Amino acid sequence: MTVHNIATKDQFKEVIAREPVVLIDAFATWCGPCKAVAPIIAKWAESEEFKDKIHFAKFDVDAVPELAQELGIRAMPTFLVFKDGDKVGEHLGGNPAPILNLLQKWNPEQ
Repeated sequence: MTVHNIATKDQFKEVIAREPVVLIDAFATWCGPCKAVAPIIAKWAESEEFKDKIHFAKFDVDAVPELAQELGIRAMPTFLVFKDGDKVGEHLGGNPAPILNLLQKWNPEQ
């Protein structure tokens, strides 16, 4: 599994409706912390701990501003966890430890 790109608000809604647990990375191409944490997120998406258990997705807040507004994104990066279509967790910033804690908390096999 990889980190899937979300290009539209409708695509976002389809993903959270279809996948049991989703991590959304709201990023901007100009954001330094976003660039720094992206390889770590990609590594987790491929890890045995989370692969096929959590759906990893991202969207560019500048490319899909209506989704950023709907989700209340006010800083980049922002990580959101959705379970069964409902937002259950959020972390602002690129510090990997709290993001990993979110993933572990909502991993269906934990």
